[in-house]
Amino acid sequence: MEKPRLRAAAAALTALTALAATGLVAGPAAAAPYAGPCALERTAAHHSEGVDTWNASYPRPRRTLNAVMVFLSFPDSPPLTTPEELAADYFPATSRFFERASYGKFTLVPHPQHAWIEMPKDSTSYAIQRDWSAAHRSAYLRDALKVADPRTDFSKYDVVYFVADPDAPGVDSDATKVVNFDRPMRADGADIRRIVTVFEQHPPDRNVLAHETGHVFDLPDLYHRPSDGKGDWDTYVGDWDVMGSQFGLAPDFFGWHKWKLGWLDPRQVACVTRTGSTRLTLEPLNTAPRAAGAPFGTGDGTKLAVVRTGPASAIALEARGGGGNDAATCTQGVLAYRVRSDSSSGGGPIQVLDAHPYTEACYGDSVYPPLADAPVGVGESFTIPGENVRVEVGDRTPSGSWTIKVTTG
Repeated sequence: MEKPRLRAAAAALTALTALAATGLVAGPAAAAPYAGPCALERTAAHHSEGVDTWNASYPRPRRTLNAVMVFLSFPDSPPLTTPEELAADYFPATSRFFERASYGKFTLVPHPQHAWIEMPKDSTSYAIQRDWSAAHRSAYLRDALKVADPRTDFSKYDVVYFVADPDAPGVDSDATKVVNFDRPMRADGADIRRIVTVFEQHPPDRNVLAHETGHVFDLPDLYHRPSDGKGDWDTYVGDWDVMGSQFGLAPDFFGWHKWKLGWLDPRQVACVTRTGSTRLTLEPLNTAPRAAGAPFGTGDGTKLAVVRTGPASAIALEARGGGGNDAATCTQGVLAYRVRSDSSSGGGPIQVLDAHPYTEACYGDSVYPPLADAPVGVGESFTIPGENVRVEVGDRTPSGSWTIKVTTG
């Protein structure tokens, strides 16, 4: 579920318990991309940042996955747009976002339906809103599945998007979220464990579907929701991951998430375990594996360095700069952030550490200027608050990589 727009089988459904993206859905373990001394253990926290095992109840985006888009209209509002127009709001942009983020290891293929499917009740009858009651949410999903099932073979798809008519009077764009089910629904002989309910305006917020689809792959919300609903939502990670803000200037997934999802090979993650100084070369996170004939160090070298700081905590280091999904950023350098595998979605499982706490950057464009200049630049050093970890950035290599020294103890 994204933060508010502060900027620019049917019978089974009746009794289902629907959990929003902040609910807890336990799942079986499967082999993880990497295990070792720096791989935090997956905990019972919802969307745990642990990487020692994979929650097998979620699809893993390391292959081609097929997504169906079902377009839902309502009796009280004839649609003003077409399914083709709405599909174009999200694709191919979302597929390209994941292609760049995964270095081509994951392909999301959309299958938009070509006609509106009318719901049995007016849009206002479902009381659609951000903090949706379970009763109204269940009624909406029950009706949506009932009308969609005769025209949709759900057994063919890995991801399900229910896209509501954005112009219907009862549709609230703040209600877009992933709904998880404590017991999967059944349709066409297939389990449906979660549905992305899309209530976006037309055109929608940038990267919003990339954010919601991240939840489908067990990634948490990284924004901070103020208890009074007011104040700033971006104090945890600022612009630096789409799971924090779809509006971010550098919304590529953190290296930790790429590790979790299997997009980084084990050799691309450097685990710093010895006391003293360790010298490393970090390639920019956005660079893909090198093409034939390209110089060494342009895409398949080390992209993430990790220092374990506790049973459920670690410090991660990665090089961020312009290009790819981060093309709009106004700063670059080595970004440091704290990871906690025992913190739930929305509870700050990742927090960016600001190497320049007294300055801001990208004012007017950044979602949170105080963190826009968080990376450590060339010739700078940064001691991690509360930890015996110091990061020094040397210079850039001819291929654009960053040389760093990590001192622990």
